[in-house]
Amino acid sequence: MNAPTPLPADTTAAAASGPVLVTDRALRRIAEILATEPPASMLRVSVEGGGCSGFQYKFDITRDREADDVVVSGDGATVVVDPVSLEYMSGSQLDFVDDLIGASFRIANPHATASCGCGTSFAL
Repeated sequence: MNAPTPLPADTTAAAASGPVLVTDRALRRIAEILATEPPASMLRVSVEGGGCSGFQYKFDITRDREADDVVVSGDGATVVVDPVSLEYMSGSQLDFVDDLIGASFRIANPHATASCGCGTSFAL
């Protein structure tokens, strides 16, 4: 099993809200995706209202990083999460799964009380 890569210990938001973990498998896939994007691109993971369960995860490629973003990096990949989304995602694990159903990023969120079948929306 892939060991998760924790948020850097010196990140203030992580200390206040708990870390987001990104597996090595997810970091490798993110690096593959970012290799086809302009230099300094990052994957932004955020939480929005909507989806069939109330909240949904959003994945965007960006080159913009805010000063208060939480950053997880490794294997040539950088993932950023804004502080508001971190409140909903603290302690979550981002993984990349390639199985018979298809390949996708999956977030295991300890705060979610329910989620939809596709795994992209959740309820608290």
